[in-house]
Amino acid sequence: MELQLPVFKAYRGTAPPRFASPAELECAKVLDYYDVAWEYEPRTFVLEEDEQGRVTQAFTPDFFLPEQNLYVEITAMKQSLVTRKNRKLRKLRERYPDVRIKL
Repeated sequence: MELQLPVFKAYRGTAPPRFASPAELECAKVLDYYDVAWEYEPRTFVLEEDEQGRVTQAFTPDFFLPEQNLYVEITAMKQSLVTRKNRKLRKLRERYPDVRIKL
């Protein structure tokens, strides 16, 4: 069942967002309520490549707030997901030290 999307006034993307979870939708509603410009999954960061240069691990943060130059990743409180995402964030910070991101 697909979520019914409200009309977002602060959304800056080109295609309608397709949220992976209800938590992402709620975050988008909050950003929109406070008129914070946002984009949904606008960029994927390569974290690891094999010897042939093929991507073996990548990370796509949920939101980008262009006015703050900040990426935001939403996660459930399930500890295994938090641990896995923290590992990816560590790799992202090592490979892209100038990228600002919050979990």
